[in-house]
Amino acid sequence: MLTEEQQTLRSTIRRWTESEVRPHASDVDLKARFPSEAFESYVANGWVRMQYPDLYGGDGADSVSCGILIEEIARVCATTSLTAFISRLGTTPLIDWGSDEQKRHYLPLIASGEWQASYCLSESEAGSDAAAVSTTAERTSEGYVLNGIKCWITNAGVSRLYTVFAKTDADAGHRGLSCFLVERDWGVEFGSYESKMGVRGSPTGEVILRDVKVPIHSRVGAEGQGFEIAMSTLDRSRPIVGAQAVGIAQGALDYATAYVCQRKQFGRPVAEFQVIRFMLADMATKIEAARLLVYEALGLIDGKAPRETRSRTSAMAKCFASDTAMQITTDSVQLLGGYGYTTSHPVERFMRDAKVTQIYEGTNQIQRVVIANRLLSS
Repeated sequence: MLTEEQQTLRSTIRRWTESEVRPHASDVDLKARFPSEAFESYVANGWVRMQYPDLYGGDGADSVSCGILIEEIARVCATTSLTAFISRLGTTPLIDWGSDEQKRHYLPLIASGEWQASYCLSESEAGSDAAAVSTTAERTSEGYVLNGIKCWITNAGVSRLYTVFAKTDADAGHRGLSCFLVERDWGVEFGSYESKMGVRGSPTGEVILRDVKVPIHSRVGAEGQGFEIAMSTLDRSRPIVGAQAVGIAQGALDYATAYVCQRKQFGRPVAEFQVIRFMLADMATKIEAARLLVYEALGLIDGKAPRETRSRTSAMAKCFASDTAMQITTDSVQLLGGYGYTTSHPVERFMRDAKVTQIYEGTNQIQRVVIANRLLSS
């Protein structure tokens, strides 16, 4: 159950998204452009600070409140919601594992919105199998030299800071993975960008590292600790993807509900037909169930629950919420009939946006592997 403060927060964020984010959502999707107006307003209104520790210029909001922020933005524009949480994903290794010096240097830049950050784990042959990373970090007298290509990187080229996972020991499997903070101006290059079916305004592309020199003090944690850092980060970020999925689903349901109350067939509003009413009831129930599971997972993070419990519940929240979002957005298109299949109404955009929540931060097939493993090892 939300506190009174969190309920007020939701109302305040919703007013802001309706006036500053929704008006640009369709154009951002249509032109596949970065949501610059919404992001600038996000920074100007101080929302950017919520997800970062107060010691480094943030507001230090609890995880549930941060989930509400992403949920409410996604309710009107999934692209903007991704832009809002990608820097938190990119800096989670820094926040949880970084040195005080690293935090003092980078976090104020991110918390102010001056810089953005990206998370660089995936490669063409290392998606679900994160241990298969082939990017290398060769130790030198001055630090490390990184070589490799990271794929599917959100905010590639936009971000100033990249959290890169690379092999410091190619023969050690997942135990040879290490984590590094790499600034864009150190020689990072960018390759091709993906043309996507959803969240089209968020740039997704290749991050290319060719003999990029990284000082030793930019390594996060110890050598060989990268896999642990990466998995711990995903445990924290998966419920946020769940919150995004809930927001997308809620936005679609809100629009479909308003539509069926106005649309008339056989001389009366479509909403008066029992089959429609039952669809809406089921949709609303599933969204609420997903929302509560997401909040439970976020609350476990704040409560510092055991890693196994957090990991299992985070996977459940992400998996259930994203599957729900896909179903709800598809049903919303159905409720609008032929109009739902056109770009004149936003439900088709919600449906396209929902799909990626079943894929990134670990596919839902991987989430089921995580859940089963935790259950069977308990």
